[in-house]
Amino acid sequence: MQLIQLAILFTVMFWSIIRPFDMLTWIMEAAPAIIAVIILSMTYKKFRFTRIVYWCVLIHCIILLVGAHYTYARVPLFDWFREWFHLSRNNYDKLGHLAQGFFPALVVREILLRTSPLRKGKWLFFLVVCVCLAVSAFYEFLEWWAGAAMGGSADDFLGSQGYVWDTQSDMFLAMTGAVLSLILLGGMHDRQITEECPS
Repeated sequence: MQLIQLAILFTVMFWSIIRPFDMLTWIMEAAPAIIAVIILSMTYKKFRFTRIVYWCVLIHCIILLVGAHYTYARVPLFDWFREWFHLSRNNYDKLGHLAQGFFPALVVREILLRTSPLRKGKWLFFLVVCVCLAVSAFYEFLEWWAGAAMGGSADDFLGSQGYVWDTQSDMFLAMTGAVLSLILLGGMHDRQITEECPS
């Protein structure tokens, strides 16, 4: 990641860890962002992604870190949305799951385009969406295991807020996010791959 992106990321991370609602929840919610930054830093010289991918990772990390600070069920802006639109729950976690498909889709797409025989087309589109959906399903497994292991103390991490279809809607939103990302950003991504990764 470029220096300006790292500066933004670490500023948000510093804010996020100062007096979070619950430190254990912060650790669990922020862990994917921290792991992503470590992996991208370690692989930067060997496999440098396009600019758009690094911006996507940054935005996704910010969404995760905001959710980690407040917990996904207590993000103030989405509490206001709940009141303004008379909603039954704080829907920040739904934004998080949409992002779980939207931003990683370009990461998966670039890895497949640059390291496999796959080329642009229907199979690439299908497989990217499948990978994003699989990652979302695995995350739901993690939430299930955390809930089973921690009982009620995992409620802030789960963020289901009593919604019976929470798991299914989370996976659907991740899939929808991946599809939207490929449709909206695929062309720009192709141009950057051509310009920045000629090999």
